[in-house]
Amino acid sequence: MSCLDMPRHPVPDFLNKTPRDYNDAESMRPRVPSPVPLEARNGARVKAQSAAPHGVYLPNNNILTPAMRSPAYVQMSTAAAITLGIMKGMMHRTSCTRCLNLLLTYPEGCRANCAYCGLARHREAERNYADRNFIRVDWPAVPYDDVLDIMEAGGDGGRFHRMCISMITHPNSDADTRVVLRRWVERIHHVPVSILSNPTTMTRQDVQELKDLGAEIFTVALDAANPEIFDRTRGRGVASPHSWQKYWEILRAAAEIFGPEKFGAHIIVGMGESDYDVLTQVQTIRDMGGHSHMFAFFPERGSLMDHLPPVPRPQWRRVQLARYLIDYRGHRLERMRFDEAGRLIDFGYPQDELQAIIDAGTAFRTSGCPGKEAADISACDRPYGDSPPSDIASYPFPLKRRDIKRVRAQLEQGLPLGPHEPGR
Repeated sequence: MSCLDMPRHPVPDFLNKTPRDYNDAESMRPRVPSPVPLEARNGARVKAQSAAPHGVYLPNNNILTPAMRSPAYVQMSTAAAITLGIMKGMMHRTSCTRCLNLLLTYPEGCRANCAYCGLARHREAERNYADRNFIRVDWPAVPYDDVLDIMEAGGDGGRFHRMCISMITHPNSDADTRVVLRRWVERIHHVPVSILSNPTTMTRQDVQELKDLGAEIFTVALDAANPEIFDRTRGRGVASPHSWQKYWEILRAAAEIFGPEKFGAHIIVGMGESDYDVLTQVQTIRDMGGHSHMFAFFPERGSLMDHLPPVPRPQWRRVQLARYLIDYRGHRLERMRFDEAGRLIDFGYPQDELQAIIDAGTAFRTSGCPGKEAADISACDRPYGDSPPSDIASYPFPLKRRDIKRVRAQLEQGLPLGPHEPGR
């Protein structure tokens, strides 16, 4: 079964309309996090009430969240919940996702404070953990037994190509990830598992144990494309525990333990880095044998960067295309040219071949762990995880002619592509 083409529905376009070619470092500074009242820290309100959960919990800020903990409970993306029939709803131009994204959950929430993330620690002052929006949407909490039962009974209709366990920064996260993984591989044999890791709490041995338990792919959410932006958005700059060095330590361990084509890293574009910064990381990861999974920066509501503009489409499209050339066409960073600000000004690729790749559209689809369709088509399609449907950043479906036309126009706002004869 495949994801069906759904009717289009108008969505308000609230994106910043000021023409921009890229987001510079100076303008992309997060707010300073405010102190959290003592009575709200570490899930204190939820733990004090200790309300027992019952079945599926749909985020609701009007009531105090029940005391839900992994591994008994996991959160899942709205797209995954719709695909499994756990939630009602429709998605723009698609009816499902091909990846079951599961997120560990605890009353204490994530103990990190990443500036762009809706799950950040500072939000415990205003929202309980399971009620916080994450990559633009709500994530309902579901008993893990129910998830396994639905999957074992074929409740996904064969649409899931992959399951991903997303860790958070919490003392129990490593052990609970192993439990979730072990129970999955014992019962669900047709859907492979990826791990979205939390390097801060992990050792090389933890990486090895996840491989031994049956994880197929291991990924690291590096997110920032250079050490300075990492520290500003994920480390000391926002009173968060992550470090660039630790993330790369675990990424290198994954490369050695999981092997070529079985590991990768997430990179967010538009947080103040240059095109050259991003593509340097892409090339380094590819030289190690892995792939980069790209996200367009979007100002997540409630985050320390929700007042900042999303990544300009010209910057996003040229970096998407360049990343695709490096990861799937054997192209290299050294053949590209950049200006003094680090903006890509020449792909260094044969013009007719470049035009054909643009026309194919695959370079502009969501990037992530592969599914069953092709090596360069992600199972983790994350419908509208980094943009509204009114201005799609990562396409969760094959692009049609109108989509290619829009992408090409966005590319040409920042980088002339030369003459073009439409291929389809």
